[in-house]
Amino acid sequence: MFYMFIIWLGFALLFVLMDVTAEFGTTPNLKQIVIGRCFEYVTLANLNPRYNCEKIWQEFEMAVVRSSPCDVRVKDYQKMFQVITQTLPCGKLLFWSKTRDLMHSYVAVTGSFWTLEDTLLGFMFNDLIWCGQQERERGFDYQSCPKWSACLNHPVYSLWKQASQNVSLVHSILLKTYINNMSQLYTSSQLTSSVVEMVIQFFFYQNGIQQH
Repeated sequence: MFYMFIIWLGFALLFVLMDVTAEFGTTPNLKQIVIGRCFEYVTLANLNPRYNCEKIWQEFEMAVVRSSPCDVRVKDYQKMFQVITQTLPCGKLLFWSKTRDLMHSYVAVTGSFWTLEDTLLGFMFNDLIWCGQQERERGFDYQSCPKWSACLNHPVYSLWKQASQNVSLVHSILLKTYINNMSQLYTSSQLTSSVVEMVIQFFFYQNGIQQH
């Protein structure tokens, strides 16, 4: 009876550990979704035909599958970002964190601003999950991916980190940022994805009227 209890306890601990460190695997049909979204965006936005959706996918895939699930660094996506570079309207990008619905609702109403999800890269990878297998070059893991909190270099986090840095460095919007109930003013040139977990309020003038 004692040995049965030990075995049961071992399985229970294993289940708990798996729940802590893992979540759903790579989004099914990831390739078809990503490439399909790319063609949709490029076509509807009437972008320069230089965007090669297949090439973007290839660079993305190589960045992910050639590294273990917790070791996909920002620089691993460098080649992909080089082929997906997009010119965005200056001063019209809104950053959000924990205010996603609010930001998207505001953008939908005004039509004057963009969020990261309105960019080509953001549109392609929004709400998707991906990771490679523990054994490199074995493709994507569709069974289980590590949670963000379990990895220093999570493949999903690293991509969004670089995407946030790219857009924040070239756009200037005045943001009032509240962190731990202490407010500081930042321009987007000072923002990086390390500021992702914060609540953002923005102030701007449009037609001579201050809105918030």
